[in-house]
This record gives sequence, C-alpha cells and structure tokens, in this order.
Amino acid sequence: MKKNWWKILAVLLIVYSFAMGLLTPLRTGISGASPRSVKAGQTFTMQVQGYNSYFTQSKNELRAWLKMDSAHAIAADKIEVLNDRDLNLTFELPAYLPTSRKVQNFTLIVDSPKDGAAVLPEGLYVTQEKIDPSQGAQLWQNDKITDLHEKNSITFPYRNILYETIRNLYYHVPLWFAMFILFIAAVVQSVLFLKNFDEKNDQRAAALTSVGILYGILGLITGAIWAKNTWGAFWSWDVKQNMTAVGLLIYGAYFVLRNSFEDPEKKARISAVYNIFAFATLVPLLYVIPKLTDSLHPGAGGNIAFGSQDLDHTMRLVFYPAIIGWALFGVWVASLVYRTNRLRERLLGGE
Repeated sequence: MKKNWWKILAVLLIVYSFAMGLLTPLRTGISGASPRSVKAGQTFTMQVQGYNSYFTQSKNELRAWLKMDSAHAIAADKIEVLNDRDLNLTFELPAYLPTSRKVQNFTLIVDSPKDGAAVLPEGLYVTQEKIDPSQGAQLWQNDKITDLHEKNSITFPYRNILYETIRNLYYHVPLWFAMFILFIAAVVQSVLFLKNFDEKNDQRAAALTSVGILYGILGLITGAIWAKNTWGAFWSWDVKQNMTAVGLLIYGAYFVLRNSFEDPEKKARISAVYNIFAFATLVPLLYVIPKLTDSLHPGAGGNIAFGSQDLDHTMRLVFYPAIIGWALFGVWVASLVYRTNRLRERLLGGE
C-alpha cells in the first residue's frame, strides 16, 4: 500500500475532479435580455432571463441597475417577477447622457438576496440623437450600486458564451498539462539513453510518449466538442487547433520511425534523437505561434488564459488537483505499457 500511494492518489484526484466538476452548480447569471438597444429619453421595459435563478423567492427584495461606468448608474423604476427565470425591468432614461459618445453601452446588474448579484456586460446599447455631456450631467440622477449580495454556496462562475461547458476546463486543459509532463519525462529518458545507452531508458521513453499522444488525442477531442458548443463547429481552423494537430502528427511519426528499423540499437538511438526534436517543435507550435496570431482560443492572440474571468478560486480547487491526478495516472499507465513491452520482449526472446 505504501509503495502504491501515488496510484491511489491519482484515482482519488480524478474521481474528485469528476464529482466536483459535474455536480457543483454554476453561479446565477443572466442568459438573455431584450431589447438590447434603445434611444435616450425613452421609458422602456426590458425582459430579462435568469440562469440558475430563483427570483420568486426574493420577489420584494430584487434590485436592478443599468451601469454606464463607475460613476454613473440608473436603477430600475419597476421590477416585475414573472417566475423564477423571468423578469420585466422598467427603466426611464434621460434625454441626454453624461458622455460625448453617440452610442453608449450599459452593463445590466440584477441583485437578489437569494441568488446574489448577476451581471450582463454590454446588456444594453443606448443611442442619443443629440450629444450634450453637460446637460446629461444635469439630467442624470445617479443611483449608487451598494450592498450587493453574494451567494453563500460553492458555485462555478457563469459565462454567457460557455454556460455549462465551462466544466470542460477540468478535463480538456488538465489532459494537455499532463501530456506535456509525460513528454518532458520521455525527453529525459531519451537524454539518459543517449548518455548511458541503457535500453530501459529507451523503452520508458517510448511508453511515456505513447501515453502522451493518447492524452493529446483526448485533449483534441474534448477541445473539438467544446469548440462545437462555443464557436459553432468542431473544427474552425483556429491556429491553436491547427498547430496541435501538426504537433501530434510529428509525435505520431516517432513510432513510424521506430518501426522502420530492425536493429534495436539503431532504432533506440535514432528514436531518442527524434524524441528530443519532437518536443523542441511542440513548444513553439502550441505556445509561441498561437500568441503571435489572432485566435479565439484563450492564451492566444492576446487573449489571457486562466484569468479571473475564466478561472476563479472555486474552480482552482478542482482544476489543479485534476492536473495532478491525470499526470499521475498517465505515469501509471506508462509504467504498465513499459512492463508489458518488457515482458513481451522476454517471451519473444525465450522463443
């Protein structure tokens, strides 16, 4: 038991990531609002759709604002609760806005003691026919946004584009991290082989690389499913998708190369050199090139990966254990592959 503690830890962490990742609810959000554009000077009613909301349980305590910036916000004159998911909010806009912009976007905020505060960035666009910031400052009666409630439970962040697919972060991304860990371990074994010419190092490198490629394929599949739900297509020819496919093809050629030699020593030596080359190409393909190109993928084209908007403290409680769990599990599988290959060689050698 003491010898296999890390294997038990791997299984426990993966089970934990699945249980927490799938069962923890998302925070209350705003999934839709209509209309999304009005003119200054209008009194209008906005139909709001909540997500994981319980509006009827805070019917008389709901508050709502349209926030222009940190200094300007306007509260709803009337809030009508239709059911747990639907609200009607009535706002009265002044004829002039305290801004020199013709079209100004507003953030919609709905606060509930039961659900906490829900936010819809750029929930409304207001067009003013005449621009007069000084008159707008006089007409604007600012309603301060204070004492927002927080939901007292463990929840994951709600994002309008991602919705429930945000949970894929615990499987798609950790598989990629674990893949890199396995590939690094494989490169170390290849370097050790070139130093000591011990066939065990070559076989360990091959086993680690095979599991790393499996993780890469699983990461590509989970990424394609995620892309279908957020970008509209399984494969949108995004630069990160393309570079990932190229990287996995380069690694796939590692085994094509190994099987093309009959001499074990020559096969091991050339495979070790190629393995180092493959990893050296993977880093610029997955991390350098995407950062130099516009991309929908977080962490590429100027998009920030793992920022507070995508990964809050609650998600980190699942995300990092998932990386450790998948990495340990990959090492375990690689050790099984290594032992199986060693046993096969002994049996064939005995024949």
